[in-house]
Amino acid sequence: ALAQIYGVLNDAKVVPVNGHLGGAYLQFDKSSATLMGQLRLSFYPNMDFGFVGGLSRLDIENDTKSSVRLAPDFRGQIATQSANFPMSITLGAALGLESADGYSLLSVGPTAAASRVLDQANQWTATAGASLLISRSEINGQRDTDTSMPLRLGLQYAPNAYIRILTEAQLAVSDAIRDDFSFTLGALFP
Repeated sequence: ALAQIYGVLNDAKVVPVNGHLGGAYLQFDKSSATLMGQLRLSFYPNMDFGFVGGLSRLDIENDTKSSVRLAPDFRGQIATQSANFPMSITLGAALGLESADGYSLLSVGPTAAASRVLDQANQWTATAGASLLISRSEINGQRDTDTSMPLRLGLQYAPNAYIRILTEAQLAVSDAIRDDFSFTLGALFP
């Protein structure tokens, strides 16, 4: 549900028209810890929009900094899990900005996500996703451009209709800026 620069963090079903979805997340990798919140909403059938904000503690070249993360995204429903099709699929695009003193990272690119409900009670859902990100970074005055493909796998548990608990792992393939692996814990509030 997070603007998908930082993870899929939701199932691959768009929010219904006039629906809302909130979330809170803790994301960890080798050089940072981040607390993020998000809101997803929809104004149009089979399309939704996400907005995320968060604070991060970064360790860059043995210098610890606090950064701000902001990101919007949109996605459209391509397929929905049914008796005739095994999973839900969305396609979209995302834009992300992370900024701190002497550090900025701007990323943009297309996203894809798939999810499958694993049980009859609709409590367990597996998710997968990928992005193709073009990133522009500036770290202590040095500018660089990078292309990467983050791959994500996640699992959600919905104990009731009011909360969903999730975990997600991300492997950043060919990413020269971000850490190779991150892990996220979170909760969604439909």
